[in-house]
Amino acid sequence: MKSCIVAGASGLVGSTLTRMLLEDPAYSKVHLLVRKELELVHPKLEQHLADFNQLKADLFDFKADDAYCTLGTTIAIAGSKEAFYRVDHDFVLSFAQLTRQLGASGFFVVSSMGASSSSKIFYNKVKGVAEEDLKKVGFPRLGIFRPSLLLGPRAEKRAGERFASWMMRSLDFMIPAKYKAIHVDKVAKKMMEVALQEAKGIITLESDQLH
Repeated sequence: MKSCIVAGASGLVGSTLTRMLLEDPAYSKVHLLVRKELELVHPKLEQHLADFNQLKADLFDFKADDAYCTLGTTIAIAGSKEAFYRVDHDFVLSFAQLTRQLGASGFFVVSSMGASSSSKIFYNKVKGVAEEDLKKVGFPRLGIFRPSLLLGPRAEKRAGERFASWMMRSLDFMIPAKYKAIHVDKVAKKMMEVALQEAKGIITLESDQLH
């Protein structure tokens, strides 16, 4: 029986992924790293309060086989490019380094379609730099998932994304597979599928490969 650790469990993909992990018999223990405890109770669940600015392995007394990272924000919500970089790069990398110290051999992260360290688009560049830095942490298994626009029940209201979702649904028949909007259920399911295959090495899946 395996154990896993999740960062970003309160978000769109993270909340769906956490539910699936708790329901799957492959995992006997699901650890959540949270800034504020979630209203979620399950026999397999353990929540750990954490300051993502100061993640230290000696603060946690458990081991984990797999680590799932669904941390992410937007520049609008973060308030600045610097704050966005701190969440989508620094926090992601710190979580990876922590989980490696806690024994995780597999790390599975939600990135973004278009992620590239050489991109001229700031959002995509940050995602790409994070991917490159994660490859240096030394996980025997690294899964990178690059979904297009995510569909699902969001906690916060994002008018621009709601409009984009409506447009992409309406014009779905015209949009190439790689760019089609994708529901969070499919992303979470594919993350678990890749993790449980136990394949060694780095695997990067584009949005059309997550459907």
